[in-house]
Amino acid sequence: MGKYSDDTNWDDIVPLPQDDGGPNPLAAIAYTDDYSEAMSYLRAIMAKNEMSERALTLTEDIIDMNAAHYTVWLYRSEILKALNADLSKELEWLNETALAHQKNYQIWHHRQLVVDRLGSSKGEADFISQMFELDAKNYHVWSYRQWLVRRFELWDEGELEATEKLIEEDVRNNSAWNHRFFLVSGSKPPKTEDKEVVEREIKFAQEAIRKAPQNQSPWNYLRGIVSAAKLPLSSQKEFVNEFASVDSEDEDAVRSSHALDLLAEIYAGEKEQNKKAAKAYDLLASKYDPIRANYWAYLKDQLNQGQMAA
Repeated sequence: MGKYSDDTNWDDIVPLPQDDGGPNPLAAIAYTDDYSEAMSYLRAIMAKNEMSERALTLTEDIIDMNAAHYTVWLYRSEILKALNADLSKELEWLNETALAHQKNYQIWHHRQLVVDRLGSSKGEADFISQMFELDAKNYHVWSYRQWLVRRFELWDEGELEATEKLIEEDVRNNSAWNHRFFLVSGSKPPKTEDKEVVEREIKFAQEAIRKAPQNQSPWNYLRGIVSAAKLPLSSQKEFVNEFASVDSEDEDAVRSSHALDLLAEIYAGEKEQNKKAAKAYDLLASKYDPIRANYWAYLKDQLNQGQMAA
């Protein structure tokens, strides 16, 4: 006996059990009895394309047992639309489900469909903050947040301030840095066309670098902003020299391998500075980033080939 077979509300449905390949399957999946029964009833009502409250309840039961079942999520979405269901209640249920299954992708795609139909992002920022308290680098939540920004034009709705708060809490939060770059470069027109914005973002990255020079995230961000603003890398040479130099033999001449990498690239782009670029690559290969020695040797070789071509 089971939950659905004992429920008179389901008396009219003949369940369809899973066919794993006949009476003696080679490798049958060991589902729990409750899950097998629920899926048997799901197959039956999906076969007749039933759109009902009981079908909605069944999908909820199955999702509680297996939140990654994308077919069930799609069916649930279709039922909600057919019933013209209260989507605010669906969001309340989704909040609980997302908190219980933090790494699940299907939840966030379904949420996207629901919020898109609602036509409002009200309350979403607060719930996202709640999710980030549990895991500030949850990829699915960040992807959803970018969709929200695009869908509801939230480029200037506290998003930049939110990334600043997260970066202050953890300067190594790559996801927050990525979202900040998305906000600055992804709008139309991109904010990187605004000189004041570019100067602000360069300063923001530089301040973060000074807190943790060996943290790659703000170095990547600095490179990205400079590139998006169509500025030469050499514009950052004075700043980079705070953390790396090839002209000194002092132990603290290089405080960041990422600075040394950027300095090598700057020298490589300057006339008659190939020797300094080569020295930087040698230092990276031998001392500061030996795990990528072959890569640095390749870049050094490219310098030599450039000289021969010239």
